[in-house]
Amino acid sequence: MIDISGVNKTFILGDSTVHALNNINLRIEQGEYLSVMGPSGSGKSTLLNMLGLLDRPDNGRYLLNGVDTQSLDENERARLRREQIGFVFQSYHLIARLTARENVEMPLMLAGVPANTRHEMVQGILEKLGIARRASHLPNQLSGGERQRVAIGRSIVMKPAILLADEPTGNLDSRSGAEVTEILETLNREGITLMVVTHDSNMGERARRRIRMVDGAVATDQRDEQAA
Repeated sequence: MIDISGVNKTFILGDSTVHALNNINLRIEQGEYLSVMGPSGSGKSTLLNMLGLLDRPDNGRYLLNGVDTQSLDENERARLRREQIGFVFQSYHLIARLTARENVEMPLMLAGVPANTRHEMVQGILEKLGIARRASHLPNQLSGGERQRVAIGRSIVMKPAILLADEPTGNLDSRSGAEVTEILETLNREGITLMVVTHDSNMGERARRRIRMVDGAVATDQRDEQAA
């Protein structure tokens, strides 16, 4: 599903060159559940942005379902991202003036899905995530856990094959974090490929495959035996 080889990414910060990704080789199969851990500055979020087609590597190859993403222009990358990839971020990134329902519905509107179809799809997702009764509330009227559920709903409404989560429980208390983790793992059990970037070792260790990054490189890549 995901196949990257020889990928490098550098940034210039003042007089320094930072090697954010250093010769990354990684293959991820459909339906995997993996975590990416490591200290700050190790390249975790840079890798996630690369896989999510939010950034381009300096060199190397990234195949997504057999498509060479390096050869795509920005419009083609945006289409592939919209159709294949969902994102969940630590800070939710909800639109403050839109209700929970409208935030979840936004990707469908941008894709031109008819209103009656949109409403049916969104209602199903809100019910699945346990926030249907909060559908008409604005983000500032929701708890952190509820906001993250809305963000997850928005990320999966287009039925992506891949869900990339960057510190999804970072702003939540332990109870809300556990609930969000269970939602993400349920989505994985239903077939979505789940990649979680986290500083939380407890969450990271739950994944069946655990990658640790150091200085822009993959230091370890461990799998549970049953997931091999």
